[in-house]
Amino acid sequence: MIYLDNAATTKPVEQCVKNAERYLLREYYNPSALYAEGYNLNLELKEARRKILSFIADENNFSLNFTSSGTEADNQAVFCGGKRGNIVTTLGEHSAVYSAAEELKQRGTEVRFANLNSDGSVNTKHLLSLIDEKTSLVSVIHVNNETGAINDIFKIAEEVKIKNKYALFHSDGVQAFGKFSFKLTKNIDLYSVSAHKIGGVKGCGALIRRKNLVIKPFIFGGGQENGFRSGTENVFAIKCFEMAAEIAFEDINVSREKVKKLNVAMRSLLDNEVFRILSYDDASPYILAVSAAGLRGETVLHEADDNGLIIGTGSACSSNAKKRFSRVILACGADKQTADGVLRLSFSSENTIDEVKTAAEILNKIVKNRLNIMA
Repeated sequence: MIYLDNAATTKPVEQCVKNAERYLLREYYNPSALYAEGYNLNLELKEARRKILSFIADENNFSLNFTSSGTEADNQAVFCGGKRGNIVTTLGEHSAVYSAAEELKQRGTEVRFANLNSDGSVNTKHLLSLIDEKTSLVSVIHVNNETGAINDIFKIAEEVKIKNKYALFHSDGVQAFGKFSFKLTKNIDLYSVSAHKIGGVKGCGALIRRKNLVIKPFIFGGGQENGFRSGTENVFAIKCFEMAAEIAFEDINVSREKVKKLNVAMRSLLDNEVFRILSYDDASPYILAVSAAGLRGETVLHEADDNGLIIGTGSACSSNAKKRFSRVILACGADKQTADGVLRLSFSSENTIDEVKTAAEILNKIVKNRLNIMA
């Protein structure tokens, strides 16, 4: 089986799972407990928090709180950051931000959506025009999870603060963290990450926030995570996240270059008579959006699965919505026929060039056969 749906989830790093197994079977104590075993686990969490944060931020200026997922981190940023006036976000957001913003709208908050460029990045000029003195939160995804378009969130955040220095700036960094090197700047207030996108296990994410930023918790209870997120911490998943992040950042540039070669190869191997490449050349190499116009992407996905190839049709988190056309692809300006045939191929450094060659052969054959039948 060839797996090219890594943007949905990655295979957990086996060694990380094995090394963290002791937190499930032996050191299973509650890290909030007062006895020594619990306190020692609390110290382990502090170290994991410090280490994960250190990869992209200065711990003197930022803090990190663990959540159950990137979705929860996004929801906390939106619901707890957008408390007054209006919020501004984009039409290209992951559903964790987009749906949360829609819910805020239902509750009476004014929500303004910025348009996209044809590659899936935000139209910065339009975004900035939506910001005024009443804007409490601006949320812009770092890497678009459907097209791979990279938003320059550091420049955008700086321009946002010029327009309204009191507006909080949040970015969903789930598809960026562990994929390329960067450091958060002072203009970033909130940043969401997830473990299972980089070889960790599902059920663990984090919200990074600027120190001294006062926003209320999203989940109330026992006051864990320094009162910012209640609920007994998932020590096993958190330690897996820490170990997976260490591996990801140790070889981050090497992995990126390898994945870039896979992406370029796939672009050249797909038959350009039946496939249209939607992702631009400067997009994240980890994500390649294509369209088999005239066919339904879901149909191609299922037949590919029957032939030993696992791919996606867009955001896996949006598949439950049962909407035929991706709102993100349509917002890029694509017509419905193109949007209907969208496939998302997403890579990891574990994939090989031979897998890419075989995957391209499978996809070319499936699409050509189906188009011939329809002709």
